[in-house]
Amino acid sequence: MIPHRLLAGPLSRLRHSIDRRLFRLRPAEALPIRLRQRRIFVLPTRAGWVFGLTLFAMLLASINYTLSLGFALTFLLAGVGITSIFHAFRTLLDLEVSAGPLPAVHSGEAAQFGLILSHRRHAAREAITVRTAHSVVNTDLAPGAHATLTLTAPTPARGWQRIGRLTIETIFPLGLIRAWSVLTPDITLLVYPAVEATAPPPPSSTGIDGRTHTASGDDDFAGLRAHRPTDSPRQVAWKAVARSGTLVSKQFQGGAGGPLTFDWYHLPPAMPDEARLQRLARWVVDAARDDARWTLRLPGQTLGPDRGAQHRHRCLRALALFRFDHHVPAAN
Repeated sequence: MIPHRLLAGPLSRLRHSIDRRLFRLRPAEALPIRLRQRRIFVLPTRAGWVFGLTLFAMLLASINYTLSLGFALTFLLAGVGITSIFHAFRTLLDLEVSAGPLPAVHSGEAAQFGLILSHRRHAAREAITVRTAHSVVNTDLAPGAHATLTLTAPTPARGWQRIGRLTIETIFPLGLIRAWSVLTPDITLLVYPAVEATAPPPPSSTGIDGRTHTASGDDDFAGLRAHRPTDSPRQVAWKAVARSGTLVSKQFQGGAGGPLTFDWYHLPPAMPDEARLQRLARWVVDAARDDARWTLRLPGQTLGPDRGAQHRHRCLRALALFRFDHHVPAAN
């Protein structure tokens, strides 16, 4: 027997050749994509094959017994089947695909790929199914309307992630005919590194005034916030907990307002790169939640000092693409 690993290469090349010649697929198709006539394929479903065999049997019986009503019923049902081919094809014809919302997520969370289906016809499009390797969504389109769909996928690693191969299909109206189209839209989202679950607080850092500041900012009391698993017991506001029954922690701000510093080189030397990125991601997320100012230092790159959602995104993006090429990888 030929080992499977020896067949993997030729089978992969054969699949890509079929995709390119039959489905006209490219690594990434520019948006928007309109489903033209040559990109839509039509075949009977399992019920359609049974229906066709039944019609063939009815035709033979009508010929054998010279049944006029049998011929009429056979041809009537055949006309219904042919009409369903037309309707299934028209449901996908000139359908337009574009990108919807693409929120960034952390590795390990479900990616949310937004997809917009639209059309300009003055007739409804019904029973449309959009599927990927990990998600299936059904929708109907009102006349001249659009629909925003969300397709989920796992995120095994940080960096750019493509939506991959996507199939749009319908068995409208009778379930006898399946019309479908295969495409690889240029839709990507950014996957941040996973955040370390039990990261210690960041080491103290020195601000521009020469004073030392810590992540908890032990100088001035600034209020209460939701408790985090990484908070030390002395940060818990026990009196407030006794009154409300909700676990909360004290929040402090440094008296001089100096920024925190999250430095790649201040982490343990033996810590693997991915673990470093997860710890830095945790510190960035926590600092943004506390509305602190921070600086992120990576090899060859320094971000900050700054605060806010935009600075958070810049830092997490730098962590997500750390030592990666910034181009998006090809779809599978």
